[in-house]
Amino acid sequence: MTRVLELDGITKRFGATLANDDISLHLERGEIVALLGENGAGKTTLMSILFGHYTADAGTVRVHGQTLPPGKSRAAIKAGVGMVHQHFALAGNLTVLENVMTGTEPLWRLRSDRAAARDRLAKLADRFGLPVDPDARIADLSVGECQRVEILKALYNEASVLILDEPTAVLTTQQAEQLFATLRDMAAKGLSIIFISHKLNEVMAASDRVVVLRGGRIVAERATRDTSKEELAELMVGHKVERPKRPPARPGAVLLEADDLHLSGRGGAPLNGVSFRLRAGETLGIIGVSGNGQTTLAGLVSGLYPPDQGALRIKGASLPRHDVPHAIAAGIGRIPEDRHAEGVLGDMETWENVILERLWSPDYARHGIIRRGAARAATERLLKDYDVRGARVNSRVRLLSGGNMQKLILGRVLEAGPSILIAAQPSRGLDEGAIAGVHRRLIEARDRGAGVLLISEDLDEVIALSDRIRAIAGGRLSPAIPAARANAQLLGLMMAGDWDAARKIEQEAEAADAL
Repeated sequence: MTRVLELDGITKRFGATLANDDISLHLERGEIVALLGENGAGKTTLMSILFGHYTADAGTVRVHGQTLPPGKSRAAIKAGVGMVHQHFALAGNLTVLENVMTGTEPLWRLRSDRAAARDRLAKLADRFGLPVDPDARIADLSVGECQRVEILKALYNEASVLILDEPTAVLTTQQAEQLFATLRDMAAKGLSIIFISHKLNEVMAASDRVVVLRGGRIVAERATRDTSKEELAELMVGHKVERPKRPPARPGAVLLEADDLHLSGRGGAPLNGVSFRLRAGETLGIIGVSGNGQTTLAGLVSGLYPPDQGALRIKGASLPRHDVPHAIAAGIGRIPEDRHAEGVLGDMETWENVILERLWSPDYARHGIIRRGAARAATERLLKDYDVRGARVNSRVRLLSGGNMQKLILGRVLEAGPSILIAAQPSRGLDEGAIAGVHRRLIEARDRGAGVLLISEDLDEVIALSDRIRAIAGGRLSPAIPAARANAQLLGLMMAGDWDAARKIEQEAEAADAL
C-alpha cells in the first residue's frame, strides 16, 4: 500500500491543557480510518493541525512525503488535504456552484470560467455519487445535501486525503447510511479518508482501522475486523460502559397539555394541530425525520414563540405571557437542539453561562447585583458533578469541545430543578461514556417527578428512555404507542406518516401477546 499521510510526534497545548501529547499516525491510499475518543480527547485539535488551522507546538505533518509548513491551510489544500467540518462553512445566499468555486480562481482573473467549473463539478458529482443541483441556493438545501456540497468542494480542490469531523452529527440514520456507502465507494476509487466519530455502529460499519485517543494520547489502534463495539467503548473511556436501564414509570398529574397547536412561519417547519399530554414522572418520546416540525415544537413549548392557534397549559394554567422568562419561571427547562447557537454564549465565561437563565434567582443576585462568589462556587460544583472537562470557571465557553458544552448545558438545566424538561437531541455528538451519563441524568429527573419531553432522531435513544412514543410527520403527531412495543419497523412507518399501517402492526403484536 502507498502511504499518503504521516503525523509524527504532534504535541499541542492550550494554556495548561495538553490537547495532543506526542501523537503519531499514518494513512494509506484508499484507506478509511476512524478517529475515536471521548469528548475533549483531542481529535478535532489533531485534525485542525493537519489541515493548518492550528500550529503544533512540536511534530511534523507529511502528505505524499512532503512536509507541510505549520499553520498554513492553503498549503494543506494544495498538498491534497480537504476537511469537512462538523458545522458547515458554506454561504447560504450563494449557489452550490458559487460555494464550490470560492477561492479557487486568481483574484486578477477578469472573468470567472463558470462553464468549465460547472462541467468539472458535474463530473466529480457523477464519479463519486454525490448528486447536487449546481444552481440551488445553499439556504434551500437539506443538511444531507449541504454535506455533499462540502465534500464536493474538497474534491474540487483535488483532495486525495479527506477529513470529516463528526460527519453524521446532524444526519438522520438513513442519510448516514447513504454517506458511508458513498465514502466506501470513494475509498475504492483511491481517496483516503479520516473521520472523527463517537458512534460505534458507524465506526464498525465504515472504517478499515480505528485509532483511539484518550486524554490527548493514542491509547489503542485496531483493525476494525479484529475488534468490537464493546472493546472500543472500553478503550475510549478507560472502563466498561453500560447504558442505564429505565425502570417502570409511575406517572402522576398532567404537567403539560398541548391542545390543537398550530404555528407557521417561525421556528422552521410548521405545526398542524398538535395535541398531547405530559405527566409527572414519565418520558414522552417524539421521534421524526429532521425537518418535520420537532424543532418548532421544542421552541414553542419552551417559550421562544407563541402558537398561531391552540393552547398550551402548564399545570392547568396558560403562561401569563408566552416567552422564555415566563416559561422558565413556570418550571420549564430546555436542552436545545443547537448548543452553539441556542445553548451558550461562547465569548462569555463559564460561570456567566451557568447563571444565564437564573439571573433573577436570590441564589445568584441580590437587589439587582450579581453574587459572583456564589455563582462561581455553583459553577465549580457543576463542572465536577457533570464531569465537564477542559472548563474553568473563568474560561470562555467557546473553548470547550461540543460534548463538554452539552454536559455544561445539561447541568445548568437540571440543577435548576425543572418540573418539565424539554430534551432536544440531548446526546447528539457525545461519546459512549457521555451518552450513558446523559441518559442516567434524564432517567433520574423523570424518577424525581419531572415530565420529560424527549425529542430525538435516534431510534435507540427514544426506545431506551421513553415510556410512550409518538412520531412527528408533516407537523402532525401520531397516536402514542408504549415504548415496550416499539421497534425499528413500527417507528419507521410512524415517522413516514403511515399511521394506519403502524396501528395494524401494533394490533397484531397485542393479539400475539394475548395468546
